[in-house]
Amino acid sequence: MVKNRTRPICLGLLLVAAVCVQAFALHESVPPRHPRHVRTRTRHVRWSPAFRPSRESLLRQNEEIDRLDLPRIQNDEQLHELIANEELLPIVESRSLRIDRRLVADRRYCRPWTRDFLKDLSEAYYDRFHDQIQVNSAVRTVQVQKKLRRHNRNAAPESGDLASSHLAGITVDIQRRGMTRQQIQWMEAYMMPLKEQGLIEPEEERRQWVFHVAVSGRYADWREQQLFANYPPDETWEAFTSIEPVSFQSYDPLQLDLPKF
Repeated sequence: MVKNRTRPICLGLLLVAAVCVQAFALHESVPPRHPRHVRTRTRHVRWSPAFRPSRESLLRQNEEIDRLDLPRIQNDEQLHELIANEELLPIVESRSLRIDRRLVADRRYCRPWTRDFLKDLSEAYYDRFHDQIQVNSAVRTVQVQKKLRRHNRNAAPESGDLASSHLAGITVDIQRRGMTRQQIQWMEAYMMPLKEQGLIEPEEERRQWVFHVAVSGRYADWREQQLFANYPPDETWEAFTSIEPVSFQSYDPLQLDLPKF
């Protein structure tokens, strides 16, 4: 009798044990879920400027300042004196040109021929793209340049053969950030023949993302000859409005035999 009673009990225990083992095995077989790692692609824009900054370029800029016998503006007092004497002229905003709002009022000045260059460039750019160029920086004093170098290692020195040409008021920084590749190529193509004639010395800065352009005093003579040429001024810049940058490489606006910047 005992054996007959224990047999159903043993079978029941075995059945319960089998169910538990299966449940445990099912639980262990489910792999843990891990968050899915999605690969993101970072777009790297290749920096391949037509006007790469160099020591030689800084030397040429300072040589032009010395040739023109221009002072490196030391402080606000000297700056305001040059403004009062109209040796520095205000950069005026227009439909084709705007100024960075962060640029303080007494630093929105430059030499007359530099302002003429800005006017010519901005109008040609507007005719092509119906958009403005932006001036981020113009004249600076030695005091300002010293402060700038404290937090910007890329800034040029405030003295010496490699000093910043902003100190003489011949240079402007034109914003490059926000321009399309087509617009940047157009800017490079526009400035290339002027550089080849020694009328400007441009650089494309990498960290600040601007066109740094020092304008030679010879630009005033070149512009005057251009205005009194046999064709109207509007036609003078017609060649510059082509979208194909290649057409600019050999373009010689007036075939002037001028010394290099």
